[in-house]
Amino acid sequence: MTASAHVFAGATPVFWIAFHAIVAVLLIVDLAFLQRSKHVSIRAAWGWTVVLAAMAFCFALFLSRTQGREPALEFLSGYLVEGSLSVDNLFVFLLMFRSLKLDVDQQRRVLLWGVLGAIVMRALFIAVGTSLLHRFAWVEYVFGAFLIYAAIRLLKHKEEDEGPSGPMRWLQQCCLQNVNGKPAMSAFLLIVLAVEATDLIFALDSIPAVLAITRNTFIVYTSNIFAILGLRSLYFALSSALDKLRLLHYGLALILAFVGVKMLISKWVDVPVTWSLGFILLVLAIFSIASRLTAKPA
Repeated sequence: MTASAHVFAGATPVFWIAFHAIVAVLLIVDLAFLQRSKHVSIRAAWGWTVVLAAMAFCFALFLSRTQGREPALEFLSGYLVEGSLSVDNLFVFLLMFRSLKLDVDQQRRVLLWGVLGAIVMRALFIAVGTSLLHRFAWVEYVFGAFLIYAAIRLLKHKEEDEGPSGPMRWLQQCCLQNVNGKPAMSAFLLIVLAVEATDLIFALDSIPAVLAITRNTFIVYTSNIFAILGLRSLYFALSSALDKLRLLHYGLALILAFVGVKMLISKWVDVPVTWSLGFILLVLAIFSIASRLTAKPA
């Protein structure tokens, strides 16, 4: 990127257009890949998840060549944070779909609309979040404190307390009253709305977490979108294993606490992005392995 190039929100317009062209192509391929039959193969879901992860890694390499090593590492850190927090999101989706007795085809359609809505919502959230941080320095401390609160909330997480509450529970009750076999259009819209509400709640944690790593709007946005693009295939890939990742929320709590503290002390202590990336990878590995080792036998 040349110094004379016009930069908008962290990147030139060409970068923004090219990125959205890539997203459009991936969405079209996703539809063709996962919509071929009413049965979603776990192998196919894992395959597409790996392809999307590889695309994200290639995008990081592209950023390294065009914007430098630091933005590339920030992208990878943001992608890992958003992707790992999305796994906790998938637990809620799994419980919701089980309670509504949705079959695989219905789950796939709901998640498709959920992903499309999430892309729009994340764009709005990121625009508001970065704007607030640039205009009001004290918002940084609010975000940092909120992340630590979210970490404490995750640490207090109990299996019997899993699942949506409040407005989400009301939406589920409305859906259950209307669902009879295949959901009616009104019930289907309510289910999509419930999925969007769930994503909205999780976005309140994940977006400040990524903003604690970088303030570059382009990096925050692209890392979020790449993670969301893989959410649907990751759900089907992990659907049979989600129940075995019961310790993962402790790892997610540590990650949230880490980025929250990082945001609070950023004025005095600069934590290198390589440390952040290494810490996130280490925590995810430890708690994923611990979850599998302590899983109850089937």
